Amino acid sequence: MKYYVVDAFAEKIFEGNPAGVCIMEDWLSEDMMQEIASENNLSETAFAVKKGHKDHYHLRWFTPGGEIDLCGHATLATAYVITNYYEKELEKIRFQTKSGELVVLKNSNLYELDFPSIKVEEYTLTKQMVEALGIKPIETYIGRDLVFVLEKEEDVLNLSPDFAKLALFPEGLAVFVTAEGNEVDFVSRAFWPKLQVNEDPVCGSAHCSLIPFWSKRLGKNDMIARQLSKRGGTLYCKYNEDRVKISGSAVLYLIADLQLY
Repeated sequence: MKYYVVDAFAEKIFEGNPAGVCIMEDWLSEDMMQEIASENNLSETAFAVKKGHKDHYHLRWFTPGGEIDLCGHATLATAYVITNYYEKELEKIRFQTKSGELVVLKNSNLYELDFPSIKVEEYTLTKQMVEALGIKPIETYIGRDLVFVLEKEEDVLNLSPDFAKLALFPEGLAVFVTAEGNEVDFVSRAFWPKLQVNEDPVCGSAHCSLIPFWSKRLGKNDMIARQLSKRGGTLYCKYNEDRVKISGSAVLYLIADLQLY
């Protein structure tokens, strides 16, 4: 089976967030997809199966630690593979996922993701959180994930959390830290130790929470965000009430053949 690795939210290889992509005629077993994702050991491996219309696909995402219900960079990577190697004439793809229908538009070298907006609510900061982060956030929020607002961009960049302690948080699936940016609207980092991914280099689904938050905070709907992981990545963001739009480019790193049988 063909296997692709694509650097998403990247303008050159070794930047952005690498995702594995498998385009299949029929589903493999769930156990097999999990084994492939664990063997790949990337933050996500995406599996897509074409259904019905040319632009309709079913899409699932697996981390090394299990299946997840929403992933931005692997969706972008899957759209890149489909439009470059399977359906070159497509400019729109509709993915049926555990988070409903997700639409990706191809506009030249940018791929625009249309994702659900995730609202966050204020939450009480605990001693356990401060000890795990190694810094005291100025604000704490929770939605699907925990969101910590830090005082400045440099605090996000220099953060060195204790991943084992982050994994013990009873709240949230992931942990995001964010701050207003110096040269972009906002910056962030994303940690997923509960799913055996310490840091996700560029996390699209994190921005489902961060875009509504920063749109309200900054009073603007169109924003540029930067994820401050070692690899780094840029996201072009738009807030539209119950939806967010996240655009970025992608670069192919690898095409391989998986020997499954």
